[in-house]
Amino acid sequence: MGIEIRNVAPEQYQAAIEVISTAFLERPDTRAVAESLRESWDPARLWVAWDGDRACGTFRSWPTQLTVPGGAPLPAAAVSAVTVLPSHRRRGILTGMAAKEHAALVERGEAVGLLYASEYQIYGRFGYAPASHITDWHIRARATRMRGEPAGSVDLVPPDAAVKEVLKGVFEAWRPRRAGEISRREVAWDSNLGLREEPWGDRWKGWVVLHRDDAGAVDGYARYKADPKWDHHEPAGEVAVQELIALTPDAYAGLIRFLLELDLVARVKLEARPEREPVRWHLTNGRAATPTDTIDGIWLRLFDVPRALEARRYEREGALVLEVVDDAAWGGTRRLLLDAGPDGATCRPTDRAADLTLPVAALGGAYLGGTRLRDLALALGADEHRSGTLAEADALLRTDAEPHCSTFF
Repeated sequence: MGIEIRNVAPEQYQAAIEVISTAFLERPDTRAVAESLRESWDPARLWVAWDGDRACGTFRSWPTQLTVPGGAPLPAAAVSAVTVLPSHRRRGILTGMAAKEHAALVERGEAVGLLYASEYQIYGRFGYAPASHITDWHIRARATRMRGEPAGSVDLVPPDAAVKEVLKGVFEAWRPRRAGEISRREVAWDSNLGLREEPWGDRWKGWVVLHRDDAGAVDGYARYKADPKWDHHEPAGEVAVQELIALTPDAYAGLIRFLLELDLVARVKLEARPEREPVRWHLTNGRAATPTDTIDGIWLRLFDVPRALEARRYEREGALVLEVVDDAAWGGTRRLLLDAGPDGATCRPTDRAADLTLPVAALGGAYLGGTRLRDLALALGADEHRSGTLAEADALLRTDAEPHCSTFF
């Protein structure tokens, strides 16, 4: 009997959770997890592979809006829960599920797919590539102080439903400012603030601090947890900052100052931040802030290439004929004339000779401006038909501001 891939009703979510938890080496109460997901999962976006009456693979997505360079929102599919049972590997199940979701994604009019990769080797063959990176920053709190004087004020607040609305307002003001950010689901806000039970894991328990400007308006916030420690009867606690959103430099500095000056704390860890985090430039001792554990963040796959390239802005002007190799395209390639600059771009099919041939994964990885196209070409390949066009394309796609996504899914 062959493998069948289809959408499932909420009544079959538990079978999907059994596959997901097995693949990720976890053992939750699958019935409770399935019940908790009835309202947040869309059955039309959940694909389950079946071997007879046994579920053996999963692939799901949810709709979001991706901020692209220049601040425009682009409809996207956030892909998650991609699994195959270890007993069913190498049978084409993942390929089949990806094909189903990708076809549905195009039908829905979503221009890009996004995901976080559990394993680096998996998703390149489906046209995805790392489009951003994340870094943990460790700050030795006792080895430094903040520069300058504080502006505004900070306020510790309870992580309740009213505070959630305040944080959402700050985040929605921030989201258009940073390429790579995505819209955040209500269920994610509730999980981040510990407002819902988590049958799959522990409920969040931490603190929320707001920053207010001199007029009293909230212009930043941070969520953090703490691990109290002692070393030879001296306080050596660690704080893990799980999210920090600041609309102004004063808000950023004020929140960092608050975290560094917490009693009993020797180290502050800023989790999953941009590589070019500005924290060290706010410190009297820049060496006290150390970047560690830089890894790939969001992976991106372009589906509507012309729409995506026209949606973003470019910091330089340029025109190139790109031949994009994509197994999802008719004939396997798209030849497009991209004419771009700070005021906008056009991207249209053309029969002109190609300047540069490249795989869709390379173009997608470079799309947000943070991963260099010339670096992606080392791994994925690219063919110049006119000398220097790889460097031209690399410069055209690059952005000064580093893309970053502060929402994990």
